[in-house]
Amino acid sequence: MKDVAFQSGLSLATVDRVLNERPGVRATTRARVAAAVEELERQYGAAGFAGRRLAIDIVMEAPRRFSDAVRSAFEAEMPGMRPASVAARYHLAERMREGDLASILTAIAKRGSHGVLLKAPSTLATAEHAHRLTAAGIPVATYVTDIAPDCRIAYVGMDNRIAGASAAHLMGHMLGGTPAGVLLNLSSASFAGETERVAGFRDVLTRRFPALTVETVSEGHGVHRETFQHVVEALSRNPALTAVYSAGGANAAILEAFAHERRPIRVFAAHDLDAANRRLLKEGRLTFVIHHDFRQDARTACQVFLHHHRMLPTQFAAAPSQICIATPYDV
Repeated sequence: MKDVAFQSGLSLATVDRVLNERPGVRATTRARVAAAVEELERQYGAAGFAGRRLAIDIVMEAPRRFSDAVRSAFEAEMPGMRPASVAARYHLAERMREGDLASILTAIAKRGSHGVLLKAPSTLATAEHAHRLTAAGIPVATYVTDIAPDCRIAYVGMDNRIAGASAAHLMGHMLGGTPAGVLLNLSSASFAGETERVAGFRDVLTRRFPALTVETVSEGHGVHRETFQHVVEALSRNPALTAVYSAGGANAAILEAFAHERRPIRVFAAHDLDAANRRLLKEGRLTFVIHHDFRQDARTACQVFLHHHRMLPTQFAAAPSQICIATPYDV
């Protein structure tokens, strides 16, 4: 009661009357006491969690250039997380077979974890593994690409449909409404995030820029050699391709394929401001890059798990990352 009296600025006798629900106390005074109690509970809770260590697991199927950028972001953000300290275990691969993902997630379930951040194909098997982790008391959040909402506690990353729509808006205006073919590159159709980008992109082209046609290449998995081959085949069958929207990466391979076929690129829109794309953008080989702050993502992911373990206020909710556009003059 002394702490509540000090926090509220009221006398000990007044606090005693409020807490014991005695008559003769104004409603505003009761509200001051209630606010003081709430603030003290928050302070005591934070003090109780201080020094507690959370271990999370980051499981990602992604090209190394992307996973390196994400790892750097987490390593920069984790030391500043409060009230607990957060450490991460990384399970990263450019290609994960379904059995590889199953082995990793099964081992995590057996060993235990305070949370799993998952970037994996949106398949029935992935959903089943996420359900098993949840049943074992391990919360799952998805990163950049989502799975069914009932399989995870939160999604971290940009709104992919809006990102694709933004790419189409900019590209359509840059091409000036003239007829052109757009090469649309996915790493794999099994990643829900990329298919959402494609949906947003196609929707805007259909409604606003009907003179632009789309040729899709997929299943290069962000790997240079496979993507190069897919793009060369697309160029050989479609002479109208003069622009690129790369929702799935391996942009150096796409540029190499166009050069190999001696085909110009009028507009090249890409995703993610990793080291490779920074270099290509600075060289003027990419027109613009749609990106979001990896460090904001890392911070949000850690907060999602802190909130799940009741270490953050109950009103916390993960918000989509802000979509940004980078030009050669930004880097």
